Amino acid sequence: MGTAADERAQAEQLARRYRAEFADLKHFKIQHELLRTVPVELMFRYNFVPLEMREDVLLIAVSDPSKLMVLDEIAGLLGKRIEPRVATLTQITDLLKKTEQSQRVLEEASEGLTFDVLTGEDNQDENISIEKLAGDEDLSPIIRLVDTTIFTALERRASDVHIETYDDSLLVKYRIDGVLQPAMAPIAREHHQTILSRIKIMSELDIAERRVPQDGRFRVRYKGRLIDFRVSIMPTVHGENAVLRVLDKESMSEKFRNLNLDVVGFADADVARFRRYIREPYGMVLVTGPTGSGKTTTLYAALNEIKSDEDKIITIEDPVEYQIRGVTQIPVNEKKGLTFARGLRSILRHDPDKILVGEIRDAETAQIAINSALTGHLVFTTVHANNVVDVLGRFLNMGVEAYNFVSALNCILAQRLVRTICTHCMHTVQHSEEMLVQSGLEPAEWRDFEFREGSGCIECGGTGYRGRTAIHELLDLTDPIRELILDKKPTSEVRKLAQKEGMTFLRESALDRVRRGLTTLKEINKVTFIEASR
Repeated sequence: MGTAADERAQAEQLARRYRAEFADLKHFKIQHELLRTVPVELMFRYNFVPLEMREDVLLIAVSDPSKLMVLDEIAGLLGKRIEPRVATLTQITDLLKKTEQSQRVLEEASEGLTFDVLTGEDNQDENISIEKLAGDEDLSPIIRLVDTTIFTALERRASDVHIETYDDSLLVKYRIDGVLQPAMAPIAREHHQTILSRIKIMSELDIAERRVPQDGRFRVRYKGRLIDFRVSIMPTVHGENAVLRVLDKESMSEKFRNLNLDVVGFADADVARFRRYIREPYGMVLVTGPTGSGKTTTLYAALNEIKSDEDKIITIEDPVEYQIRGVTQIPVNEKKGLTFARGLRSILRHDPDKILVGEIRDAETAQIAINSALTGHLVFTTVHANNVVDVLGRFLNMGVEAYNFVSALNCILAQRLVRTICTHCMHTVQHSEEMLVQSGLEPAEWRDFEFREGSGCIECGGTGYRGRTAIHELLDLTDPIRELILDKKPTSEVRKLAQKEGMTFLRESALDRVRRGLTTLKEINKVTFIEASR
């Protein structure tokens, strides 16, 4: 910390020498009204910050009070008498950065956003358009800021907007293709309460309550379609944070109308086998992976392929994310006591042929799902586990009868999402041997391979990636594998046998995507475990 202290000592010395006061700007409260009266480019050109106005004298902080000419010039340009205070250059530039950003962010909050925030369920009479809220003409800068943030999030295909509070600033980030990216320069901390209140008003939450988490939702009309936002507000050490989840149902249902397993990104061998299992008359098809790994999308794609007028397909989900025509979908409602288990029991009385259970979280749901699979229904479901083999342990630990579980299962599919390289800025690179070895690749085989990467361009927001594709591993429950599980053999043996039977694991599926030039080595190392070369 020597440097900051030295700089401060120097500034104090200068202040004494020129009989000016020393100003410590560390905890200085920016006066936005005053700042507006001074052109930003002036402050940058002469490196000063206006501190306060005393009668007709403007106090400003400069780092070098010896430049009297400069002070005269500032006085002339502003047409005010000036009294200098001395501050360190670092503090002045930090402050300038902050003020300029807050100013710019607030002023540039883009004009002409036509946004309607809709309250209530589709109640068209009650559409409050954002303009009306703000007393028409003069949109408050904060309202504009929040609207711009939402608007930009939609333009940049973000799935979530994160608003994070720190002791001195507010950060806004977008999650795009599963990775967080800063949305704009940090915003000064004093706007925090106003921004959060605005979000709470839109989501019909309690503005006065700041100590407990709150959840709400609002709807926005954008480019002629309705988009839902799920809002979650959480108190933290420095104040409240907010996360807005974008649920773009209409663009999704566009995608989902033509959704099939080819779109999901399966390898040919896997998709042929998976298609066989989803067309079985009964049994359980289990998809596993962490949150946000596209499990639901894969199951919807499967339902889309097999739905027909002859079959009754019922789903129970939390929440129903996309609506599929020809499928009966039931949303879980914990508050009212409609849990997965209870909903699933009632579904069975509705005479379904095929059932989708959004997620198996507890032994009771697992039990009913397995029983339904054994009594002649085809059951699709998801469970959180890391890979295909862990699923078995997960179920058996829930206290499910191993024999029933194994007889009910048709197959287990594990999946992850990897980001695909942006086609606009793709180029080839070669990796060092060290990198290859660290990634568990055989240098001899991969040495001359031309890996692809994206350099980052305007299309992909500088990340080098645009869009995602899925990687899979699919375990067939063949008789030998069923026997191993029933004999309570360790999972490593199940893996070995599966491999012998020709199962490809997630890592191999990921390497295949690299080989086909769809994604980068870095990305797959982030998403899958590196297995030592066998």
